Amino acid sequence: MLEYLRPDVMIYLLDMVGVVACAIAATTLAMHKQFDFFGCILVSMVNAIGGGTLRDVMLDRHPLFWMQDLNYLLVITVASLLCQMFFHKIGRIDNALKFFDAIGLSAFSVIGLTVALSFEAHPLIAVMMAVLTSIAGGIMRDIICNEIPMVLQKEIYISASIIGSVLYLLLARLGIADWVKETLALVSIFGIRMLAVKRDWHLPSIQLKKST
Repeated sequence: MLEYLRPDVMIYLLDMVGVVACAIAATTLAMHKQFDFFGCILVSMVNAIGGGTLRDVMLDRHPLFWMQDLNYLLVITVASLLCQMFFHKIGRIDNALKFFDAIGLSAFSVIGLTVALSFEAHPLIAVMMAVLTSIAGGIMRDIICNEIPMVLQKEIYISASIIGSVLYLLLARLGIADWVKETLALVSIFGIRMLAVKRDWHLPSIQLKKST
């Protein structure tokens, strides 16, 4: 049991959770848009590994994680296939998409942050990498599916990633164990995102009112 609490194992498992969640979210949207068999898999690939790919390119991290470990492509394909087979059992697409998006958001935020910190990036850059890893794939997915990217609207999305990442950094300052930091960051990001969905929270507009 203790073997699974090793930082590298925890990060790998966390990455796989995010990959599966994003593959399901992307396939759900693609099926709703009536994409074909391979179209659904392609969109799943883009959503699941797009953000991490951009992160690795910007950090000059080579080879790219999914080229080094083909399990990523296998897991994405299987998750997409299963989602396509059981798509009719999914309830409201909007709720399903936001739920799996929230899982991917929390998992990939922590992954992006820890990867950047392992490269000794400045904390501000590490937070930016957390946001990039968690949202870039979703933006590309929505563009392919001809949707306005969810993260670019008034949704509580990017801010949830930032809050969770800052919490992780604060806990790191206190010398908290890695698995505790990762768990608390995950829960906070997922919790904030789902509360925002449930309670219909949105970021306020800064547009100035017209003078009468």
